[in-house]
Amino acid sequence: MKFGKDVIAAFQQAIKLIGGISDLNTPNREVLYKLGVFDPRQKAYTTVPVAQAIIESFPKAPKVWLIESDNYRGTGTERLQIWKDLFSDRVEPFNLSEDAETKTVKIAGEDMELSHLLFENRVLISSHTLRRYSKGSVIKNLFGLPPMKKKAVYHKNLEEVVLDLFKAVGGIDLAVIDGTSVFPSPAAKEDKRISLNVFLVGRDAVAVDATAFALMGKDPKKMKMVQLAKTQGLGEADLDNIEIVGNDFEDIKEKIKAGYLERNIRY
Repeated sequence: MKFGKDVIAAFQQAIKLIGGISDLNTPNREVLYKLGVFDPRQKAYTTVPVAQAIIESFPKAPKVWLIESDNYRGTGTERLQIWKDLFSDRVEPFNLSEDAETKTVKIAGEDMELSHLLFENRVLISSHTLRRYSKGSVIKNLFGLPPMKKKAVYHKNLEEVVLDLFKAVGGIDLAVIDGTSVFPSPAAKEDKRISLNVFLVGRDAVAVDATAFALMGKDPKKMKMVQLAKTQGLGEADLDNIEIVGNDFEDIKEKIKAGYLERNIRY
């Protein structure tokens, strides 16, 4: 779904295209919003206007928690300051690494303590950026749920860990890819950014990740994360079985390709 200046209205239109979220937007369920940000110095994270549009799509929710955990680039609290203009009595940041109330779950065969917020009747939103990363975006974003600062120990079996986290917390209720702009790499400078103004929004996070990867000119069949997720019954990874509505998929794909070529970046 393309948008101009009115990001909120555009996001509302995208929500309508997927059939609405009335079952998620209720006064009986708080919202957990997992914003993906590894390093604030890199711009590969959901923009403030897009995050605001997502939050305002849940006006009935009594509380919206913006959640993140510590990593070696900073604490979750520090990194969530990117979205501080959105903080209010209803919208609050929450550092998962500082929660003293936890639940023990089995992740990749080992016990892991996770924040109690993740296990109550709450809506879970995951948003990230449009990128060509083979591990994906919105599903891989759950790698930020474990509280430990050094998570690299889990890189050797990343897919197993992330999908176990996915199952442990009951999945992702709303997946959003922020295609406001595309950075050819996480460390790309601002002048390399490709303005795109596209949302990918869906209730099936596996399908959203697979579609985003294809939009970037890559083959979802070579994406281990979504293929394993499909085999485990967590979502759809086959583009032939995914209904894509809104703006023309191929037109957007060609615009991205042209942006790479204009900047003399390998596509």
